[in-house]
Amino acid sequence: MADDLGIGDVGCYGNNTIRTPNIDRLAADGVMLTQHIAAASVCTPSRAAFLTGRYPLRSGMVSSNGYRVLQWTGVSGGLPPNETTFAKILKDKGYATGLIGKWHLGLNCESSDDYCHHPLSHGFDHFYGMPFSMMGDCEPWEMSEKRAGLEHKLNVCSHVMALAAFTLTVGKLTRLVAGSWTLVICSTIVALLFFTTSCFMGALIVHADCFLMRNHSITEQPMCLQRTTALMLKEVSSFVKRNKQGPFLLFVSFLHVHTPLITTENFRGRSPHGLYGDNTEEMDWMVGQILDTLDTEGLTNSTLVYFTSDHGGSLEAQFGNNQYGGWNGIYKGGKGMGGWEGGIRVPGILRWPGVLPAGRLIHEPTSLMDVFPTVVQLGGGQVPHDRVIDGRDLLPLLLGTAQHSDHEFLMHYCESFLHAARWHQRGRGAVWKVHYVTPMFHPDGASACYGRGVCPCFGDKVAHHDPPLLFDLSRDPSEAHALTPDTESSFHQVMESVTKAVEDHRRTLSPVPLQLDLLDNIWKPWLQPCCGRFPLCWCDREADP
Repeated sequence: MADDLGIGDVGCYGNNTIRTPNIDRLAADGVMLTQHIAAASVCTPSRAAFLTGRYPLRSGMVSSNGYRVLQWTGVSGGLPPNETTFAKILKDKGYATGLIGKWHLGLNCESSDDYCHHPLSHGFDHFYGMPFSMMGDCEPWEMSEKRAGLEHKLNVCSHVMALAAFTLTVGKLTRLVAGSWTLVICSTIVALLFFTTSCFMGALIVHADCFLMRNHSITEQPMCLQRTTALMLKEVSSFVKRNKQGPFLLFVSFLHVHTPLITTENFRGRSPHGLYGDNTEEMDWMVGQILDTLDTEGLTNSTLVYFTSDHGGSLEAQFGNNQYGGWNGIYKGGKGMGGWEGGIRVPGILRWPGVLPAGRLIHEPTSLMDVFPTVVQLGGGQVPHDRVIDGRDLLPLLLGTAQHSDHEFLMHYCESFLHAARWHQRGRGAVWKVHYVTPMFHPDGASACYGRGVCPCFGDKVAHHDPPLLFDLSRDPSEAHALTPDTESSFHQVMESVTKAVEDHRRTLSPVPLQLDLLDNIWKPWLQPCCGRFPLCWCDREADP
């Protein structure tokens, strides 16, 4: 699974300027899904849906107040312990299960070592990687997700407290203010604390979030970013060799191609698309290294390989004339947009030599959530019956024994808000998309919400459509021409069918605590993982003999 990769960045999906020969080889030797959909357009909820086969709203892996993903490692929110991942089911069936790379689904609940949300608590035997997520703040550079905003707030607070201290001092000296000097001293100390914290905010974030773990132990805090790629590949090779005699499930969750686009020297300057293109080509090379490991160990013909991205490319990831986010091809919108195709349509490639037909294209609607029932049933497990599973088994479609996807309707959420719904009208061969809410792009005429990290899900920066916007994706995949009752004779029939499906879907939802809302998504120092005595969190165990 790539991180933030646009579907238009891959050669087999139409790109002829970024070189992705290894991903293209997967597609040539396997099955390519052309309408593969993420359950969310940002990391945390999309990955929760992928692992559980359920809309993220069902597990509470969304927010209602603008916190789109987990904000820190030291928060109490995360994938609830009562959720079942496909790793947990396959582990119970005797599979060795591993996760290498990004997690971003929480760590702890009440203490810094209870590990209630940790990968090892969700069915993985082995974990090596980032419990949080690669982000721009992991390296000093021109873009920032958290540091710049926090520094600004702290500086404002320090100025306010300094002004208060100055005002009180003048008042005391002119005898306009009575009482002791205690309030003046306290105001001055608080102002200095705010100012000092703002000066060290970058280093604090790097130590708090940008570190590597092996199972429950921190191995690097902070990470040495230039060697992370080599360490991940070494870990993949070690896991495969260690477990090749029995069944195994390995989830390789790339840190590529998320900002700050950490790229080794061998790949810098190779792409005409700057650092983003370089980083994409390096990720493709990593895919090739993993496939070579399967070849070397004689596992190619007995291994199902799946490649995807967690959501679409980030259009707003730009600074000056430099674009640091992906390209979503012909599809409108990008990362963070709840309904537009560019944020949720992702690559979907599956290869299993001798089982899946090579070079097959499937244009039916499929979902990242479908991986759950597919691998569970392939591994001899049972899909849980005590909860709603939204994914559908892909194998009949992949083998050609079924002509149509089992998905008739798919819902597209932005946080806890339903922005759009898709209806696959099989008898007519149409795929309808109904938009209830869309973000207002900025500036006027733009194709994204430039000047913001991502587009919002609610508030005065989104448009509510009454009647909803209607598109026929089978004729207009770019969502360029909204249909009306005058231009589409089926307009009212489609609206009625989708409205009923939305109502039926909402009746299956049960209230659950939202894991990404404020109380569970603010930094709590007692939950902060630290390999030294807090706050002096520093170690480099990767350098040990």
